[in-house]
Amino acid sequence: MPEKESAAQQAIGDITPKLADLTDQVLFGDVWERDGLSPRDRSLVTVTALIALYRSDQLGFHLRLALENGLSRTELSEAITHLAFCTGWPNAMGAAARLKAVLDAAQD
Repeated sequence: MPEKESAAQQAIGDITPKLADLTDQVLFGDVWERDGLSPRDRSLVTVTALIALYRSDQLGFHLRLALENGLSRTELSEAITHLAFCTGWPNAMGAAARLKAVLDAAQD
């Protein structure tokens, strides 16, 4: 039985196969597996960076991953509220809308 394709392979594997491979092997296969930060903490750091840099194209995936890695809806909501004052209101408003969409989709 073939392995399930990763999110990177599904999203960009046919266009940039090497980037998809590096995403799987280096980013998620090495960096995310290192000691020092739990997957939960790595998710919080990643979500924070994406919000701060207004990288909303990657935010939905990482919000879902953050929930899978143990962050609660309340913790993500509080992080977004806190970031409004550190990274700008538009960044936080966009992140809040994305979190709402992720949570709504999870209920369907």
